[in-house]
Amino acid sequence: MTEVLDNEVLDTPAKADSSIREALDLIEKGLGDMSERQIVPTSEVADLLLDVRSVLAKLDAEVSTN
Repeated sequence: MTEVLDNEVLDTPAKADSSIREALDLIEKGLGDMSERQIVPTSEVADLLLDVRSVLAKLDAEVSTN
C-alpha cells in the first residue's frame, strides 16, 4: 500500500506540469488567433477562458485529492 501512495504522490507534480502546460498552450493559441484581429467576439474570449478554467479545475481536483 505504501508503494501505491508513494507513486500517487510522485505522479502529482508531473500531472500538474502537464495541466499547466496544456493551459498555457490554450492561452498562447487563443492569443495568437485573436492578435491578428482588431475586434474579437466576446463569445470567443469566453470560450478560451472556459477552456483554461476546465484544465486548471482538473489540476486543482487532482492536487486536492492527493
